[in-house]
Amino acid sequence: MSHDPADDTYRILDANGVRTWLARLPHVRSRLGGSADDWGVREVGDGNLNLVFLVDGAEGSVCVKQALPYVRAAGPSWPMTPARAHFENAYYRTVAPYVGRRIPEVYHYEPTHYSIVMENLAPHTLLRYGLIAGNRYERVGRDLGEYIARVAFFTSDLAAPFERKFDDIARFAANKALVRISVDLIFTDPYRESPRNRHTTPQLDPWVAALRRNAQVKAAAARLGQKFLGDTQALIHGDLHSGSIMVTAEDTRVIDPEFAFYGPVGFDLGAFVGNLLLSWCAQPGHAAQGDDRAGLRKWILDQIGAFWSAFQHEFLRLWRNEAHGDAWPAALFPGPDDATALQSAQKAYLDSLFTDMLGFAACKMIRRIVGFAHVADLERISNAHLRASCERSALAIAVELLTRTATFHTIEDVLETLPRIAQLAAGGEI
Repeated sequence: MSHDPADDTYRILDANGVRTWLARLPHVRSRLGGSADDWGVREVGDGNLNLVFLVDGAEGSVCVKQALPYVRAAGPSWPMTPARAHFENAYYRTVAPYVGRRIPEVYHYEPTHYSIVMENLAPHTLLRYGLIAGNRYERVGRDLGEYIARVAFFTSDLAAPFERKFDDIARFAANKALVRISVDLIFTDPYRESPRNRHTTPQLDPWVAALRRNAQVKAAAARLGQKFLGDTQALIHGDLHSGSIMVTAEDTRVIDPEFAFYGPVGFDLGAFVGNLLLSWCAQPGHAAQGDDRAGLRKWILDQIGAFWSAFQHEFLRLWRNEAHGDAWPAALFPGPDDATALQSAQKAYLDSLFTDMLGFAACKMIRRIVGFAHVADLERISNAHLRASCERSALAIAVELLTRTATFHTIEDVLETLPRIAQLAAGGEI
């Protein structure tokens, strides 16, 4: 096949460009089947950063994701390196041996125009939209708990020799542009005046002002921001919210890992929990006659419990059976007394992840209410007063998790406390 010099130049793809490019990839062309002229190409991206095309052929379909040279939600006024696609591809390649079918299969990565060709997940839907519609996915909590446990363990010092981990840390450390977004939008901007911020006004004005005056809240967020930057525990997805999870009743997949780098495991744990809590708070705004969403809200809390339980169980199982790294080497703990000491250390480690999870969940909730890039769970509530009531509940829960983290010792402590906090806040109490 002759080389086309155009392939060496970055260009933003459109439907015709996608067809022309994929037709030059024999393994993708055969997967789609038929003539490229007959392939159906639709741009379906609704995220903040990228173009996403679904391509349907006579014999199959693929998904094409291209990183734009700017933040899509803001336009060209906010430049952003498209090299983030490199880190998404690297994440998929790194975790694939550990998570199997929990990620889409990658068919091709094109570094010149930062595009990934991957499995088209159908009939999957984004978890966020499924929850807005009132649907339940019985596997999602358990699946995500096991997924994070496996990625966290196998990319940590517990499983990997430090030389391999150091190499991977260096490789993902170049993802500075995306880490900068997280530092600014999660740990900084929500707690100060910023042109990128917005909130439901005037209903939330006093709440936002109180948040930004609260030195305890700001100090807690700053401590977590420092941990985010300095604690290279394992490879993390970096943006594991309910819009980065695709589901059916039988299957759960993780997508969009372009924010990946080596950081604190609690950040991925907290991102998932925080987004489930946002959904829980938003459900009254989606209630309808004959469907008050009370059952779904209970189910969401149950999923949070199942998620943490599955994570703990799988992480400890792996630690007992697959600990071949340089941290806590099994050879040092052969006897009964050693086993007791090791179990104590394992509990302390998981307790620290639990604490981190709650704090990071809080930060993720706050940024989605008073910062940039809000979530559809709340944005689709058209009645501003009702939306503000849901958002007050979420802010109150977040502040509680952020400032009183030490009072929660188990996931049951958290789940039992939430309804009381939310009820008080929904009524307007700051």
